[in-house]
Amino acid sequence: MPHFQGRAMSRVVGDPLRNAWFPVAPAVVTVLPTVLQWVFVLVAIPSVLVGQVGVTSAPASGELGGSSERRIRLDVVVNDKSGKPVAGLQQQDFAVLDGKQPRKIVSFQAVTAASADREPVQVILFIDAVNTGFDRVANARGEIKRYLERDGGKLAQPLSFAFFSDSGVKLQEKPTRDGTAQAAFLDQNETALRSIRRSQGVYGDDERLRLSLGALEQLINYAAKIPGKKIIIFLSPGWPILSGPNIHLTDKDEAGIFKTIVGLSTTMRDAGVTVYTVDPLGTSAGVAHAFEYERFIKAARSSRNAQFGDLGLQVLSLQSGGRVLNSRNDLGSEIDTCIKDAEAYYILSIDAASGDGPDDYRALDVKIARPQLKAQTRAGYYAQPAAP
Repeated sequence: MPHFQGRAMSRVVGDPLRNAWFPVAPAVVTVLPTVLQWVFVLVAIPSVLVGQVGVTSAPASGELGGSSERRIRLDVVVNDKSGKPVAGLQQQDFAVLDGKQPRKIVSFQAVTAASADREPVQVILFIDAVNTGFDRVANARGEIKRYLERDGGKLAQPLSFAFFSDSGVKLQEKPTRDGTAQAAFLDQNETALRSIRRSQGVYGDDERLRLSLGALEQLINYAAKIPGKKIIIFLSPGWPILSGPNIHLTDKDEAGIFKTIVGLSTTMRDAGVTVYTVDPLGTSAGVAHAFEYERFIKAARSSRNAQFGDLGLQVLSLQSGGRVLNSRNDLGSEIDTCIKDAEAYYILSIDAASGDGPDDYRALDVKIARPQLKAQTRAGYYAQPAAP
């Protein structure tokens, strides 16, 4: 089976800000090694043939421990008509539908900034220099710096950086709420030049997709070790979707892609990760690019017709309960919108249904008793059959 060889990174010491860099690019990209077994390869020839993609079957969905091995935690942000989070709701204001069937809410907790027992929150700001042109990255860094320095440099949540380039991902080990210090840290860590260019066509797209999914893998593995709620904000236009009339997949390819989807969905949920996408291209991206992902929003329910587009960044963001923000040219405000989701949210837990078979997708729908309010949460999960 072919493998992609990654570029190893040596340890780089950070600055006196208590920060240290550590490498997160594996020698061989194995998407989520605890769940996914295969790696994928795209072989570009006159008619694009796509090679193997696959994972092992995921474990029982959403295992969070406690009295039930099949308990699923849902972080729910309730938005008003303007999209702002709403606090002050009670358990009786919520109803959960699992596969369109009512599901009992086993536990409930309302979380606000003033909650005495609130869990820790960490924000990871991911700067994507693989899928974004250098000029756009440079402009985004300037806007990020202005965001960090506003309000006297006091950040609402602890924040750390992840810098993504062709050579891999560099993660800042220690988050901080000191925006002024983080602005200085950003200045000290320049963006690497991109060597993979869009002019390389599908060959370059192949490489960018491989690197991007490998970076996502490492972020999830890192976040899984952090207690509490994790928000990953991708400053990125997204990676190549690689779906369309020129991409030809066999049944085996589609089965492999589907297993990868199941593995990513399950491990993101188990790690407590919510993904947000903020497009640094803003309104200049054009309508076709900005909304290309929308045809893949509905979750893949089987290997039949599974596509690489189902692994798109924006798709994964919405599936995880995050947001996709791509219609403004104010990165600071859009970053702030993402982070404000941690100011008021609700933690619900339900017991997962038994799947009719392996990787049985169950759509989730959280209803709010007040019709003017809308719930924002994970779109669903892949259930497994009950143990014999």
